[in-house]
Amino acid sequence: MELQSSEPNKPILELRVALTVRDYERSVKFYCEALGLEPAQIWNNDQGKALVFELGNATLELFDETQAEIVDQLEAGQRVSGQIRFALQVPDLKAAVERLLDHGAVLLHPPVVTPWGDTNARLQDLDGIQITLFQKPDQPKSKKI
Repeated sequence: MELQSSEPNKPILELRVALTVRDYERSVKFYCEALGLEPAQIWNNDQGKALVFELGNATLELFDETQAEIVDQLEAGQRVSGQIRFALQVPDLKAAVERLLDHGAVLLHPPVVTPWGDTNARLQDLDGIQITLFQKPDQPKSKKI
């Protein structure tokens, strides 16, 4: 049987990142309450527990060590991130940072305006995964022609 893609020009249709966490219930609470995510799929049975959050658009970024150093310096003041770091666009950076901190995240660096115009803050989740929260600059309400 041959499967036909509804988007034949796109070789990847979805990106999923799977985290194995030390304390499942604590992590579920963190991601649901701190980031406001709602589970799209839940698997709880005798063999284990898992859930899926749908996060909208996803991209995969590949950085060389030099670029990782530059971004870490901007967002954290030093080279601190590991091989994987999440970058999540949020509508209200201040509120998102406060929610994460209220749920046990660690602030690694307060918000900073990047050379590309976003405002980024660097945090660490309950298992040590680094998270960049970013807010894009306000877009003009209307364009003049």
